[in-house]
Amino acid sequence: MTSRERLLAAMRNEVPDRVPVTPDISNYIPVKRTGLPFWDVYFVGKIPLWRAYIAAAEHLRLDMWIGSCMHVPGFYDDSVETEVELLPAPDRDAMLRRTTWRTPDGDLTQEDICFRGEPPTHRERAVKDLDADWPKLRWLRREPVGIDIDTIDQIREEAHKRDQAFGLGISYPGFQGWEGLIEGSIQSLTYVYADRPEILDEWAEVDLARGTKLVELFLETRPDYLGLGGSGTLTLASPELARRYALPAIKRWSAMAKAAGVPTVLHSCGRSRELVRMLVEETDVSCVNPLEVPPMGDVDLAEVKRAHGARIALMGNLHTTDVMLRGTAEQVYEVARDAILAAGDGGGFILSTGDQCAPATPEENIFALHRAVEEFGVYL
Repeated sequence: MTSRERLLAAMRNEVPDRVPVTPDISNYIPVKRTGLPFWDVYFVGKIPLWRAYIAAAEHLRLDMWIGSCMHVPGFYDDSVETEVELLPAPDRDAMLRRTTWRTPDGDLTQEDICFRGEPPTHRERAVKDLDADWPKLRWLRREPVGIDIDTIDQIREEAHKRDQAFGLGISYPGFQGWEGLIEGSIQSLTYVYADRPEILDEWAEVDLARGTKLVELFLETRPDYLGLGGSGTLTLASPELARRYALPAIKRWSAMAKAAGVPTVLHSCGRSRELVRMLVEETDVSCVNPLEVPPMGDVDLAEVKRAHGARIALMGNLHTTDVMLRGTAEQVYEVARDAILAAGDGGGFILSTGDQCAPATPEENIFALHRAVEEFGVYL
C-alpha cells in the first residue's frame, strides 16, 4: 500500500498493510526545523506551516496528517476591513501582531505575541464584553463566499505526489473554540451561559452555518478526508455543554462527509472517553484522536478498543511529555508496542501521540515508532 492508501484504510476502520505512523507534530517540530523564528512562519508567512509540516513529516518518514496543521481557507465578503500591525515586542525576543477588525457595528482588536521558539498566544483577546461585542463578533463569523482553491490544490499536489493522503480541518463550535476569542476565557463564557445563554445559542448557530458552508465547498474539491477540530471539547466544557454546542455540528458535518464518501477524523485532546461514546452512538465520525492517557486525558486504549473499536477507528495515544520527550528510544518503542497490541487487532488503528510533540522531542524517539510498527504492526 502507499501511505495514502494505508492512512485512509485505517481511518475507515479497515485493515491496511501495516499500522500507520502519525505522531502529532503539527506545529512545533516543523517550524523548528525551518530554522526561522516562529514569527516568520505564523506572522510573516515566509513559509506556510503546511509546507513546513510536509518537509518535517517526509524527513521523519511519517504517514502525513496534513489536516492537523491547516484548516480550510475561506474567502469572505468585504463587509469587514482587517488591519494588521507587526512590531517587535519591547525587551523580549518576540514579535507582536495587533489586528483590528472594522465591522459595521464597531471595531474589535486583538494582540498576539510570538516568541522565537513558540507559536503565537493571545495577549489581548478580541471580545472584551460578549454582551456588548456580540454584534461586532458576529461579522467575523459570517459564512464564506468561497474557498481558496489555489492553495488547496497546491497542498493536494504536494501530498499526492508523495503518495500521501490529503485533507484539511474545520473547527466545530463550543467552549473549546470560543475561549480564545473572549477576555476571561472559560470563566467569562460560564457567566454568559448563566446570564445570557441566548447569545451562546446564537453563536453556535452562526458557527454551524459558517462551518457547514466550508464543509460543503471543501467536499466539492474531493479531499481524501475531512478533519474536525475541537481541542479540549470535554476538558474545557461539560458533556452537557458539548452536546448543546458542539455535537450538532459534528453530526451534520460527519454525515455530509459520509454521503460524499469521505472519512472524518476528529481531534479533541484532553478528556475524551465520553466523547468517543457520543461519536459512536450519535455521529458518522470515522476516526478519533488523540485519546490521551491520564493525567492529560482519561482514556485506556485497550478498553476503548473493546468497547467501540468495531465502529470507530482509533488514533493515539503515546504521552507527548513523559514518553516522547523525556523517554528513551527504547521506552518509546515499548509504549508504542503496547499501544499496537492494545488497539491494533483487526485494523482501524493509527499509531500516534497525545497533542503536540514538543520541539525538543528527540528524532530517535519518533523513529522508534517505526521500529515498533515493523515488529508488531504489520498485517499479514
